[in-house]
Amino acid sequence: MAAARELTVQGELRYEEPMSRHTSWRTGGPAELFFVPASVEDLAAFLADLDTDTPIFWHGVGSNLLVRDGGISGVVVSATKILRSIERVDRYLVRAGAGLPCTQLARQCLRWELGPSEFFAGIPGSVGGALAMNAGAHGGETWERVESVRSIDRNGEIHERAPGEYNVGYRSVKGPANEWFLGAGFRFEQDVIPSLEVLNSMLLRRKTTQPIGLPSCGSVFRNPEGDHSARLIEAAGMKGHRIGGAEVSEKHANFIINRDGASATDIEELIEYVRQTILDVHGVSLVHEVRIVGVAK
Repeated sequence: MAAARELTVQGELRYEEPMSRHTSWRTGGPAELFFVPASVEDLAAFLADLDTDTPIFWHGVGSNLLVRDGGISGVVVSATKILRSIERVDRYLVRAGAGLPCTQLARQCLRWELGPSEFFAGIPGSVGGALAMNAGAHGGETWERVESVRSIDRNGEIHERAPGEYNVGYRSVKGPANEWFLGAGFRFEQDVIPSLEVLNSMLLRRKTTQPIGLPSCGSVFRNPEGDHSARLIEAAGMKGHRIGGAEVSEKHANFIINRDGASATDIEELIEYVRQTILDVHGVSLVHEVRIVGVAK
């Protein structure tokens, strides 16, 4: 079991919860224990009471996540429902919760005339996920705007941290171990007014160039320096290639879609097949930005 003693919570505890309900790929095995806290205080109390040897996996909206068919042992914490706040702290500073969708952050910053912020509309996940991987779109990156972050550790203690406490790179963030983001303060620039036209063009481009409406995780691979993964995959003739129910999108080659009841194994095998093919054809070693967790069935 995930915890040796009985846990008392105000939120929801679900045993053997199918992670296919909580990922944008709509596949994956069960979480041994799935916790939806009722408040930050409930979350802190839960973490403080949890056995120290129980594995914890922090779940956002599941837009960049593949859970293997054997599922996840330990506890999956899903706190996005309680972390969706957004407030304007001063003229150029916005504080947003980790559960807030990035598109919502972009739209509210537009209303407040705070920029540059349009790029957040191109990030399909939540603020927490964007912080965890330094997500970016259309030339902007999340941590370029970060002034501070709020995190919680596995003992339930809350921390206020500065960007200097994190090692941030391209689609990579490393910080204090066993801590998870609760939110962040984003500092925008004086006299930079975001454009509704630019924001809408980003959303339109996403709609017209990506397989929106089909189960996927967004871009599977990071772009190699000086090139684009989608171009390399398309040039290798891999659009439409399938393994089981998983398919390389005909619309955007860096997307793998769940075309027909794909298992997580189908998707992972297709990811590896694409990676190996690009290495053989182009001599380029692609690195996936999707997070793959859990155990094989």
